Amino acid sequence: MNLEVENLRVYYRTLAGDVQALDGVTFGVGDGEIMGLAGESGCGKSTLGNAIISLTGRMKYIEGSVTLGSAELPIWDFDEMNHHRFNDLSIIPQYAMSAMNPTRKIGKMVGELLDSKGVRHKEYIPELKRRFELVGLSQDVLNMYPIELSGGMKQRAVMVISTLLDPSLLIADEITSALDVSTQKAVAEMLVEFRERGFVKSMIVITHDISILYQVADTILVMYAGKLAEKASADTIINSPRHPYTRLLISSLPEVGVTYTGKRLTGIAGTPPALLNPPEGCRFRDRCPFAYEKCLEEPPFVEIAPGHQTACWKEI
Repeated sequence: MNLEVENLRVYYRTLAGDVQALDGVTFGVGDGEIMGLAGESGCGKSTLGNAIISLTGRMKYIEGSVTLGSAELPIWDFDEMNHHRFNDLSIIPQYAMSAMNPTRKIGKMVGELLDSKGVRHKEYIPELKRRFELVGLSQDVLNMYPIELSGGMKQRAVMVISTLLDPSLLIADEITSALDVSTQKAVAEMLVEFRERGFVKSMIVITHDISILYQVADTILVMYAGKLAEKASADTIINSPRHPYTRLLISSLPEVGVTYTGKRLTGIAGTPPALLNPPEGCRFRDRCPFAYEKCLEEPPFVEIAPGHQTACWKEI
């Protein structure tokens, strides 16, 4: 197992109290695995990604451990994590197209980044140029400012820069959300190619768009209201989901060639619970069409079939 997360709890400090954004999360990502992370906005996806690599601002570490390879990461210590960021694990952040310094040419910016990590940047220039060419970017990009690049070009440049030192784990947060459909497909394919070429060992791809994950992910982990709902192979999640939330999430996706008159899309009734004071028991029970008395108790996240885990009393 390349990444192991055990009982991770991370809250957000607010004037009204702590928001329990990530509440007791346990999962693993295997060597060479691309794991998709899905769920509605506010379910804790980006919080989980940020907690693994960079606890900042209002984020508050409560408990839990994150192990990469054989080493436990000191995620509670921002400065100590500097030794691991970009070297051992890296992130393509949400809104990655705004991640580059607008006052620096891209080549200059990459050089400063490598120097800050104690790496002689001149030694990496040939590899940087080679990888730019692999993703369809000219070497001339190194002499450009970010504003001179299109959205898709910026996204590909950030992907190359984030993986230049071949990190063991890459976290890609909503990297296709601001792109047109054809560019989304190209970027998704590049993620898989980065894994195949050994630029990264494992990935966590975070998105609300499960159709993207079906194209690139080996497994999909579904979150709801700071908790884990279901994890299985991508094919199982799409075609044979067992958690009611996952089923409703899949049923809300449009199907190619199916018209509104032929099949009307159904949303999920209600809204997610407030995490400042979350309800006891299953957090999905107020919206779940199958809820019953047992759901007043919190269901464990357990394996119901080989490689298939869920947190639902109806399935345990």
